[in-house]
Order: sequence, then C-alpha cells, then structure tokens
Amino acid sequence: MLAPASGVDGVTDLTDSIEERMARIEGILEQMDKRLNHLETEVVELRKDFGELRKDFSDKVEGLRKEFSDKIEGLRKEFSDDIKSLRKELGDKIDRNFRWTIGLMLSILLPMWVTIILAILLR
Repeated sequence: MLAPASGVDGVTDLTDSIEERMARIEGILEQMDKRLNHLETEVVELRKDFGELRKDFSDKVEGLRKEFSDKIEGLRKEFSDDIKSLRKELGDKIDRNFRWTIGLMLSILLPMWVTIILAILLR
C-alpha cells in the first residue's frame, strides 16, 4: 500500500496511481468481456452443431427403423406364403391318403360283407 505523500506532488502521485489501476482494471474487464463473448459464441455454435448431429442421428435411426420394418414385413409375408403353400400341400396329401385308405377299406370290407351275407342266406 502506498504511504500518504506529503505535499501537492504526493496527492498527484496517489491520484495518478489510482487512475492507472482503474485503467488497468477496465482493460482487464474489456479483455474478459471479449473472451466471454467468444466463449458464448462457441457455446452457441456447439449447441447448433449438436442439434444438427442429433437431427441427423434421429433421421438415420428412423431410416434404419423403416428399413428393418420393411424387411421384417417382407419376411413375414414370405413366411406366411410358405405356410399357406405347406398347408395346401399337406391338405392335398391328407385328402389323397384318406381316399386311398377308404378305397382299401371298402375293397376289403365289401367282399367280406358280401361273403357273410351270402353265407347267411345260403345256409
């Protein structure tokens, strides 16, 4: 701290010293203001960039979601068509085998019944 000076020159020196300090503080504040403005600009740019990246990411995720949905729907349709064709084939085979079974049963049972009825009648 400065000791009080005696005389007119001492008061002038103290006043000059305070004015120099105030000027230096004002310079520092101006420099801090510039730096803070620069930081604020950088933060605004980062937010803008982050927003764009988030939008791009959202768009890409939505595109992938739609692509997967379309592929799944295609696979689902293909699977459904395959099941329908297998059901038709299986139904046709069951019908064919049922007809063969009925034909064989009738070819065996009909002569047997005729034989039994004739045996009863001709006794």
